[in-house]
Amino acid sequence: MLSRTADSLFWMGRYTERAGNLARGMQVALRMAGLAGSLGGGQDEWRQLLVATGSEPGFRATGQPPTAEKVIQWLALDDGNPSSIANCIEAARRNGRAVRTALTVDMWEALNDTWREMRSRAAGATEEDRLPGFLDWVRARTLLFNGAAADTMLRDDGWLFVHLGVMLERADNTARLLDAKHRALSGEGAEGAVAYAEWQALLRSVSALRAYQWVYHARLQAPLVAELLVFRPELPRSLLSCHARVARALDRIAERSGGRRGEPQRIAGEIHAALRSGGIEAVMAEGLHAWLTAQIDRNVELGDAIQRLYLNG
Repeated sequence: MLSRTADSLFWMGRYTERAGNLARGMQVALRMAGLAGSLGGGQDEWRQLLVATGSEPGFRATGQPPTAEKVIQWLALDDGNPSSIANCIEAARRNGRAVRTALTVDMWEALNDTWREMRSRAAGATEEDRLPGFLDWVRARTLLFNGAAADTMLRDDGWLFVHLGVMLERADNTARLLDAKHRALSGEGAEGAVAYAEWQALLRSVSALRAYQWVYHARLQAPLVAELLVFRPELPRSLLSCHARVARALDRIAERSGGRRGEPQRIAGEIHAALRSGGIEAVMAEGLHAWLTAQIDRNVELGDAIQRLYLNG
């Protein structure tokens, strides 16, 4: 496969997944902000969301205060934020259009219809009474695209690069969400009603609250919340699950390209092996924030290695 085609497919998958992840994070921030008055916390929720999405430096450069209204506009629609929902949808569609013949009809329609409807929804989407519906719509459109890809795309090189992009973005998002909530999961911050609400919000952001109850049959506990999102292979958004699929996709790409292997396979293999052999007790002893920061850095390193070996040719 031509590197420019692989690049477009990879980033189409990443940008589509990123839009859905942003919508999930914003829904949780809204829920926590609503609980702030009764629980005496949650005032820092919008800044935490900026940190979790990697958007804080760009937002800070605008000189705006991190109020709910300003952060919502920045994350949802702002042209100056390359990772806003609107810009992610635009970028996903632009990459998809560049490789239109590599997509199935269902994939292209899901992508193009989302882009067209986004243009009509943008006006007023962040108004208080319309924002929840808008975020639900973004999540639904991301699920529609992922479903179309899973159900209709040939399992060839094109599928592998789309899937690789989605899984790498999902792993990055889970790690960043956990890191944004690390104070509520470890140390003195992991106590009381505010912390309990933070754990619920974190699980809801990755659609894992019911999964937690199914797996553990227990009240929410900080170490178990962290374990579920890091080490449980059953959870599709856990770090272990995402990196297992990243490693498999890279192995298959190598097989289909005449055995061409390199840094991506080495890094992905190391990350996956460390997650398979790790445990939450060791992570908590090391320090959750330090461990997650290293994990995020490794994810960035892996993305850069994939770009150099397969996408820049």
